[in-house]
Amino acid sequence: MARPPFRRRRFSALRLLTRLTLLACCLWSGGFLIYLTAVFTSAPPNPLPPADGIVALTGGDDRISEALALLAAHEAPLLLISGAGKGTYLGDFTQDDRTAATRYASAITVGHMATTTHDNGVETAAWAKAHNMHSLIIVTADYHMPRALLEIRNALPGMRLIPDPVRPPAMRDGLTWPTLRLLAAEYSKYLVVRAGLGSLFSDSASGNY
Repeated sequence: MARPPFRRRRFSALRLLTRLTLLACCLWSGGFLIYLTAVFTSAPPNPLPPADGIVALTGGDDRISEALALLAAHEAPLLLISGAGKGTYLGDFTQDDRTAATRYASAITVGHMATTTHDNGVETAAWAKAHNMHSLIIVTADYHMPRALLEIRNALPGMRLIPDPVRPPAMRDGLTWPTLRLLAAEYSKYLVVRAGLGSLFSDSASGNY
């Protein structure tokens, strides 16, 4: 007996949906592998080109230490620590780097506005424009760098961005299930930003590592 037309249509729609879902999964998986390769092979330029400023996105002590080291090495004259919570000040980030923090305090701005990566871009843009900057060294975790660069580029079109990725301690021993879940979530967020929806995120800009 022939199937009723509505059953054939429902079967065809289900089959189309299944194929589209499989295609989306394949595309996501392929992009995720490219993202993983980019993260685990990322490194700053050597030597770093001259820049007008350094931006460190909060979320790990290593990021601030790296940014202070760049400032002390005169890689750029000014530093923005973006994403500090209200009531958080320079000394709260630099307990292990007191000498550098004290010596270069006048060159360091602690930004209190950003609570998400999208906000990091907005905060960075305001600071860079206020100082008439044309190039920035961006310091954040390696897994967070693609999304951070995208958000900052969206806020500062034409700005030269120089990535200086930092490997979080928890990722230095390779992939584990927790880090893989973190990376998968971060890649998905990156795709959302690529779609122009980064301002919808209310997640922490810093991530977990």
